[in-house]
Amino acid sequence: MIILGIETSCDETAASLVKDGRWVLGSAVASQLAVHKPFKGVVPELASRAHVERINSVIDEVLPRSNTKVDAIAVTTGPGLVGCLLIGTVTARMLGWVRDVPVIGVNHLEGHLFAGLVEHPGLKPPFLGLIVSGGHTELVIFKGYGRYERLGATRDDAAGEAFDKVANLLGLPFPGGPSIDRAAQRGNPTAVAFPRAWMPGTHDFSFSGLKTSVANYLHATPARKRPKVQDIAASFQEAVVNVLVKKTFAAAAAHGLTSIVIGGGVAANSRLRSVFQQSARAEQKRVYLPDLSFCTDNAAMIAAAGYYKYKKGLRRATDLQVDANLQIQNWK
Repeated sequence: MIILGIETSCDETAASLVKDGRWVLGSAVASQLAVHKPFKGVVPELASRAHVERINSVIDEVLPRSNTKVDAIAVTTGPGLVGCLLIGTVTARMLGWVRDVPVIGVNHLEGHLFAGLVEHPGLKPPFLGLIVSGGHTELVIFKGYGRYERLGATRDDAAGEAFDKVANLLGLPFPGGPSIDRAAQRGNPTAVAFPRAWMPGTHDFSFSGLKTSVANYLHATPARKRPKVQDIAASFQEAVVNVLVKKTFAAAAAHGLTSIVIGGGVAANSRLRSVFQQSARAEQKRVYLPDLSFCTDNAAMIAAAGYYKYKKGLRRATDLQVDANLQIQNWK
C-alpha cells in the first residue's frame, strides 16, 4: 500500500511516497530558510505564501505525471501555523478528489515518532519517544499504533526555541540550533556553569530559566571578561543535552522500556546524538535516531503515520480540520 504524505506545518514544504508505512519510495523537501533568515525567525504570512509557490513542485518531484498508484493521502493537520496547515490540507483534499482516494489527517508530533519507524523497519512498539523540536519537547510512550501516553512536556520554552533565542543573544545566525551546534564544537562545555531545571518528581522539562540565565550572564559580565562565544554556546548546549538525556533515560527506566526513539529538529544536534548513543551503551538500552534528513519536518513521517491510520479505518472528514494547538489527547 502506497501513501502520499504532505507536510506544511511550518517552514518546510514537503511531500513523500511511503510503502506499507516503512519504506520511503521518494521524499522531497523545499526549505524556506532564505525567506525567513533576514527576520531571524519564521514569519507566518511569508511561510504560507512560500508553501503556495512550492507545494506543486515537491509533489511532482515524488509523484511524476504517470500512472503511479496511490492508495491514500496523508496530510499534517496540526499543530502548526494555521495558514500553512490550510495550504497542505486544501491541496490534499484536491488530490484526493482527483484521484478518488481517502485523505487522512495526521498529528505532526505523532509523525515525528514515526520517523524512527521509517528509518528502522524492524522497530516495533512499545517504546519511549522523545519529541524535541522548535515548538515542542515531549516524552511519550508509544504503546501501539494509535495508542500513546504522554508522560511529560515542556512547561515553557521548547528546547529548539531556547536554541534559537540563545543563538540570537550570542549574535549567531538563524536558525539557532545548527549555529549553536557548529559553534559548540569549538568550545568548552564547562566554561560557564549554567543551571539545569530538573523538575523533580515529574517527566516535564523547562528551558526558559536556562535561556534567561544566559541573557543575565551576558548582561552582567563585561565582554572583555567573558569566554569566547563558542564556550558560552557549548556550555548552554551541554545544559540542554544533559537534561534531555537524563530525564529520557529516567523515564525509560521508570516504565520498563528498553527502546527509545528520538524525533524532531533538535535530534539533528551532534552533541545530543553522541550523548544519547554513549548513554544507551551504559544503560543497556537501544536508541533510535533518524537520519538527519528525517529529523526536521518531512512528509515521509506523515505518510508513515497515515498508513497505520488508514489500516485502522480512520478516514473521517473531521480528520482534516486544522488545529494550531493539536494536543496528544486528540491523537487517534
